[in-house]
Amino acid sequence: MTAVPVPAEWAPHRAMWVGWPSHAELWEDDLEAAQAEVEGLVRALAGPGREQVRLLVGKREALEAAQARFAGVDGVTVVDGRFGDIWLRDTGPIFGQGSARAAAFRFNGWGGKYELEHDDTVATQIGAASGTPLDRHDFILEGGALDHDGRGTILTTRQCLLNPNRNPGWTEALAESALTEALGATRVVWLGDGLMNDHTDGHVDNLARFVGPGVVVCPVGWGADDPNDEVYDATARALTAEGLTVIRIPSPGRIENEDGEPIPASHMNFLIANGAVIVPSYGNEAATEAACNALRVVLSDREIIALPSLAILTGGGSFHCISQQEPA
Repeated sequence: MTAVPVPAEWAPHRAMWVGWPSHAELWEDDLEAAQAEVEGLVRALAGPGREQVRLLVGKREALEAAQARFAGVDGVTVVDGRFGDIWLRDTGPIFGQGSARAAAFRFNGWGGKYELEHDDTVATQIGAASGTPLDRHDFILEGGALDHDGRGTILTTRQCLLNPNRNPGWTEALAESALTEALGATRVVWLGDGLMNDHTDGHVDNLARFVGPGVVVCPVGWGADDPNDEVYDATARALTAEGLTVIRIPSPGRIENEDGEPIPASHMNFLIANGAVIVPSYGNEAATEAACNALRVVLSDREIIALPSLAILTGGGSFHCISQQEPA
């Protein structure tokens, strides 16, 4: 039986799952800074009238400290779980309307790049902890590879969804059929490549996001050396050709790792919450403010909050990547 469309992210939520940086052996010198950034996100989400945050801790040794850190914070529940790393958008389930059921998929570490213990059990854990029955689908899919308008239109990229390291032999037609059955897709809008050096093989939540029915935001390059300038322009052209209204939002510009290589920093990894939009910032205050000003126009019913996410980015993602909403 074909599913009904996944609610848009701006629809009301009953809860928001967030992953807590739990593994010192993965984060090394960035662990404390990443925890501080995630704490900032959690406290912003749990503000009055916003989210019931379910903070999933992925390792027993990190549980007690996390509980102490959020003791007495209204709207935050610390959940004892197990995961390889914090990217719940990709490893967790995708909740359907009213969170009556959720879709769960196979996970293979982003095409075999990072296969960590327990990551393939996160959907089961969140389903059990939230009391949500899971509909299991026998194909590989990460939640960050898709964006939803709430009416059945899904954005995705060929670079990720048709990559042979996920589901060998998939064509657009086969992928569309799978998305229709599992997630109620009525239309799939295909984009090309994602950001440079993105180990997810071009997740769309770093590239283009719905902010309303038929309305999509995507980046415009910031600075003469933005490494993704051509990808951004190609994305905007493709979205326009599909009849969507496109709003360009400044990228963070060129953000580098310690070796001087560009890393996939993106303001598109914002998180739409009850009453707020949390926008990742990577140290370029002018670019962040310009992006926030644009989002204030298109998401005017919510407070736009910029928070630092540089340490989280060292792990490969940002606020949207580490979260998953339960629609009300």
